[in-house]
Amino acid sequence: MKKLLFLFSCLALSMAFSQNFNQEKMNEFMNVLEQHQKFMGSMAITQNGKMVYERAVGFADAENQKKNTTDTRFRIGSITKTFTATLVMKAVEENKLNLSDRLSLFYPEIKNAEKITIEQLLNHRSGIYNITDLPDYLSWNQNAMTNQEMVAKIKSSGTDFEPGTKFSYSNSGYILLGYILEKVYKKSYAEILEQKITKPLGLKNTYYGGKINLQKMEAFSYTLETPLMKSEETDLSIPAAAGAMISTSADLLKFIQDLFNHKIISEKSLSQMITMTDNYGFGIFRVPFYNTSGFGHNGGIDAFTSALYYFPELKTGYVMLSNGTAFDNNQITIAAMSLATCKNIEIPNFTAANVDPATLQKYAGTYSSTQFPIKIEVREKNGQIFAQATGQGEFPLQAKSENTFTFDTAGIQLDFDSDKKTMKLLQGGMEILFTKE
Repeated sequence: MKKLLFLFSCLALSMAFSQNFNQEKMNEFMNVLEQHQKFMGSMAITQNGKMVYERAVGFADAENQKKNTTDTRFRIGSITKTFTATLVMKAVEENKLNLSDRLSLFYPEIKNAEKITIEQLLNHRSGIYNITDLPDYLSWNQNAMTNQEMVAKIKSSGTDFEPGTKFSYSNSGYILLGYILEKVYKKSYAEILEQKITKPLGLKNTYYGGKINLQKMEAFSYTLETPLMKSEETDLSIPAAAGAMISTSADLLKFIQDLFNHKIISEKSLSQMITMTDNYGFGIFRVPFYNTSGFGHNGGIDAFTSALYYFPELKTGYVMLSNGTAFDNNQITIAAMSLATCKNIEIPNFTAANVDPATLQKYAGTYSSTQFPIKIEVREKNGQIFAQATGQGEFPLQAKSENTFTFDTAGIQLDFDSDKKTMKLLQGGMEILFTKE
C-alpha cells in the first residue's frame, strides 16, 4: 500500500517543542472513532525516545468480544519493506551483496534480469510487474506457495518498462529481495530478521507471520459494517518480504528510532536508504510536515492498514496499526502530529442530518468536470444517496447538512447546489467543481 500523506502543523513551529502531549484531546478524538465504529486498532507517538501516547480501540476478535490492547499484534503489510530494505543494507555492509549486483546472479529466468540491479529492486525502478495487480490475484492469494512457485508467477507476469527508466511500485521486487537474502545468508527470511534486527533490538512482538493465531495475541481484520465482517486472510507466503510481518506499535516505534539512531545499520547506509528518487528511497518514502520532513512507510493487507513515520528534526515517531477502518486514517496522523507540535485539533462529528428524500432526488444524476478525467454518478436509494466514480465501487454518503455529504473512509466531502446543478468535491486539500450533465 503507497500513499504520500501531507501533514500540516502550526504556523509557528518550534523545534524545541514541549513534551506535554495533550492526551485528553487525543483520547477524545479516539473515543469518537470507537463510539461510531470508525476505527479499530492501535496508535502511538513518541517524542525524544519516550512514549507520550499509546491507545488501542475496537476488537482483535469481534466474534468473541476480545478487545484490542496496546500489546495486540497486527499484520503490518508493506511496512515489511522497510525491514527488508534495512536487511539488504545490512547484507551490503557485511559484503554479502552489492547494490550494483544484477538480478541475473540469482534469478536469470526473470525478463531483463541481466539489466536489473539490487538498487532498482529497492527503489521500485526494476520494471518487474507487480503481481498483486494481476486480475486473478484474489483467486489464489489465500493459498500457500513455495519460493519457486512465486518466482514462476513473477516470471510469467513479465515487465512494464526498461529497468531504471521510471518508478512503478512493485511488490514483486521486494518478494525477490527476500529470496535473495535467503540465498546469500543460507537461512530463512524469518531467521535473518530475528538474527539481524528483532533479537538485537529486543523486539519480542515482531516476526514473520503465518496464519492468524489468537493465542499469540494476533488480531483478525474486519470490514466495519453492522455486524462486523471478518476479512479473508492472505497466506503470508504470497507477500513474503514485501508484506508478511507482524508487530505492535511499541516495537515498530523502537525499530524506526533505532534505525535513525544508527543502531542497526551505519549512518552511510541510512543515508542511502533515505535518498529519494521519484519520492521513494529504499523501502521508505518522505512524509512532508510543514518546514520539516519525516520518513516511513504505509501498509495494507486484507482489511489491515498501517503507517510508521519518524521525524528526525522533531525526534518524533508515529505509528498507526488498524484491523478495521471506516475513516480517513490520515486524519488520525494529522491529529496526533498536530498535538505533538502544540496545535489544536477538531474532534470528528459523525452526527447525520435528516434530509428529505425529495431533496436527495434532486442531487441524483451524472456529474463531470473539466478539472477531472472521471465522471461521478449520484443515486438516491431508500432515503440515502450513494456516489460512484467511473471504474470504482459505489460508496454511501452521510448527510452533514441539506447540501453537504461525506464519505469518511476516504475523507471525501461533496457539496451540492441543485439550482446551479453543480457538485463540489473536496478531498485532501483538493477542490474540484463538477456539473450535472
